[in-house]
Formats: sequence, C-alpha cells, structure tokens
Amino acid sequence: MSKENNTDSTKIAGKIYDVTDYQKDNELSSGLAETHEQAMDAYMEGEIGGKIERPDGSADDLPRGKNK
Repeated sequence: MSKENNTDSTKIAGKIYDVTDYQKDNELSSGLAETHEQAMDAYMEGEIGGKIERPDGSADDLPRGKNK
C-alpha cells in the first residue's frame, strides 16, 4: 500500500459526524449523517420491550398506546 493511500484512509477513519454533513454532497458525509440519524432514532425510541427499572430491583412495563 502506498503512503498516499495510507494518508487517505487515515483521513476517512478520523472523520466524525458533524451537523453540516446533512448539507454536504460527498458519500462519506451523507453516510455519516444517515448513520447518525438512525442511531438517534433508535436511542430516542428505546427498545420495544423496554421496562422501567426501579431502585428496589422491580421493573414495570413501559406504558404503550392510547391507554397509558
């Protein structure tokens, strides 16, 4: 592997998400923006079988739907 290719891969590996990635036209930025959006969606939604864990060790199901 040439030194030039090694430098390019270091630039890619060192890239992190930035809010301006949504407006950029290159594949790396759009991929980072999409991955960030997916991760944030999963974080905000939580897991489907989530439970509220109480300090005493008990757990309650999360309320779902209209009949909370």
